[in-house]
Amino acid sequence: MQKFFFLALLAAFFTACQPNNTTDTEAQNNEPMKLDYPTTEKGEVVDEYHGQTVDDPYRWLEIDTAENVKEWVKAENEVTFGYLEQIPFREAIRQRLEKLLNYERYSAPFQEGKYTYFSKNDGLQDQSVIYRQENADDEPKVFLDPNKFSKDGTTSLAGLSFTKDGSRAAYMISEGGSDWRKVIVIDAESMAVVDDTLKDVKFSGIAWNGNDGFYYSSYDKPKEGSQLSGLTQHHKLYYHKLGTPQSSDQLVFGGEETPRRYIFAGVTEDERWLAISAAVSTTGNELYLKDLTNANSPIVKVVDNFDNSHGIVHSEDGWLYIETNLDAPNNRLVKVKADNPSPENWTDVIPETKEVLSVSTAGGYLFAQYLRDALSAVDQYKLDGSKVRTVELPGQGTAAGFGGKWTDKELYYTFTSYIDPGTIYLYNIESGASEVYKKSGVEFDPSQYVSKQVFYESKDGTRVPMMITHKKGLELNGENPTMLYGYGGFNVSLRPYFSTSNIVWLENGGVYAVPNLRGGGEYGEEWHLAGTKTSKQNVFDDFIAAAEYLIENKYTSSDYLAISGGSNGGLLVGAVMTQRPDLVKVALPAVGVLDMLRYHKFTAGAGWAYDYGTADESPEMFEYLLGYSPYHNIKEGVSYPATMVTTADHDDRVVPAHSFKFAARLQEHQSSDNPTIIRIETKAGHGAGKPISMIIEEQADKWAFTLYNMNAPVKYLKN
Repeated sequence: MQKFFFLALLAAFFTACQPNNTTDTEAQNNEPMKLDYPTTEKGEVVDEYHGQTVDDPYRWLEIDTAENVKEWVKAENEVTFGYLEQIPFREAIRQRLEKLLNYERYSAPFQEGKYTYFSKNDGLQDQSVIYRQENADDEPKVFLDPNKFSKDGTTSLAGLSFTKDGSRAAYMISEGGSDWRKVIVIDAESMAVVDDTLKDVKFSGIAWNGNDGFYYSSYDKPKEGSQLSGLTQHHKLYYHKLGTPQSSDQLVFGGEETPRRYIFAGVTEDERWLAISAAVSTTGNELYLKDLTNANSPIVKVVDNFDNSHGIVHSEDGWLYIETNLDAPNNRLVKVKADNPSPENWTDVIPETKEVLSVSTAGGYLFAQYLRDALSAVDQYKLDGSKVRTVELPGQGTAAGFGGKWTDKELYYTFTSYIDPGTIYLYNIESGASEVYKKSGVEFDPSQYVSKQVFYESKDGTRVPMMITHKKGLELNGENPTMLYGYGGFNVSLRPYFSTSNIVWLENGGVYAVPNLRGGGEYGEEWHLAGTKTSKQNVFDDFIAAAEYLIENKYTSSDYLAISGGSNGGLLVGAVMTQRPDLVKVALPAVGVLDMLRYHKFTAGAGWAYDYGTADESPEMFEYLLGYSPYHNIKEGVSYPATMVTTADHDDRVVPAHSFKFAARLQEHQSSDNPTIIRIETKAGHGAGKPISMIIEEQADKWAFTLYNMNAPVKYLKN
């Protein structure tokens, strides 16, 4: 998704866990369970693309509101959960996860007005709670408790924004995991609601203009009956003045005059400028500027094309500081006078280097965060571009944060890796000294595990990095259960992070491997482009080569190898398991883009065309997409891996029809006894905001299904 630099982001907070006592390992000897799949009706639907016909017999599963689709979902879930309930250690894994997660987890604090805010989860709360305190010695008090938004914990906090003085706040809620939001405005002191609730807001931040109103973005709501799957084409930027109805909100940008698919707004910290990012895809944006000191000022173009990405990092004394990849695929920071801001007037502040740059600000300084082979490095700069210091990080991993207000004296950042539980650090901006602010509440011992980076060659000789994590002393005998996780798209960088769920895998002797595939952003825009459109096969080849590296180096073998990924990563899993069904034992495509001929006809899918291309644009692009589209490449008479497709009925980003159709065709053509089930979560969406209880159930099923189908030794865990 489009990065926008003005929005205040809460520092990421990482979960951790500890291995408790377990009983001895017990080997399995699993007989394949016989599954009686529901009979899935086939229709006679044929599409024509550039003179070629393509059958789509499961088209009817795209109508998510239809009664027969609901009945199909119910029938499939009965088969799926009937299967999962027979796995003897499934409940033990669920209890293990529940125990591991039952400790206090915190976010990094942030200051708004006279209060310091932070989020905290007592352990098994479905949603984390926002607390605040006026002084460090005060007892923190609850500010927002999302657990009270709904009885079942499926309504989550999806955004929180304060006025500059901290006196008012607007927060967004998501119901059932949907991308559609509601916005509620409160008086921050009394916590009383002070405005009508805004509805039908999507892909938006909240950018306050003083204390009286804010900017937000949305689409026209799809017609009745297609709210979750209907195409959302034209984003609109509105200004909402408090005390007035939403129906009277002013259209600022977008709509028929300037149709754009994604529009985001930010107000600079000095409240001088409204900056507008406008895009037609998930890569590249126009940049516009409006002077907020003059109500009649025009909206001025800074960049008038979609070829590159740009965002304003800071504004001061008439100067704008802009992060851009124009003439710099790995990004650079430039400055320009706001009264003449076009690119020909830009001058470098932090030039491009061989490492990907991302810039944040705090305490009167710039913080240049770099990716060095997908690992974090941070340098501190003055506004004139002179380097102050390299920030000393705790180790090799992921540092997140290094943002704050321009007047701050301190900031908080987090550090984590695949074996380091997330720790929050307090950083003195002037001295550069870091100290531990809050350690993870879990007694996990990183010294018992190893996480190392290796490099391997893909099919075309490209050098690709991969992190491999496992217990120390692992015997390289080709029989270790191994989970290979990937994404490879949309300029997204996979960086090391600590996961509670993964410890269940690791303590059962598992190997967890994550390659940094082309299509991601680990090496800048060139790396991204090398995995897009007619180069998309590079991503799949990189993933296949990662699997082959693990097999060749005796970490595992095809009988003990699983692949997983979500969203674009679900496409990755679907493509690899249909291209190389012999390579892996288990496949776990989650909320995947699996029908590449029709993905752009639902929700915001048309915006993904920069990465994928569309079947409509040319015969060549159609042939390429058809050649790897997972749904269309399931063949009769092939033995596919044991597969558990996962999706959710409220996913309005990658609609569940992708998974429905893929699972139906897979069940039709699977030639072996390997199970091909689909787990369909209800009252959940693409993934964000899921309650802890739902996450525990889903992760337990994932590990249980995988280990069972590998016949891998499993530790039966004590209650």
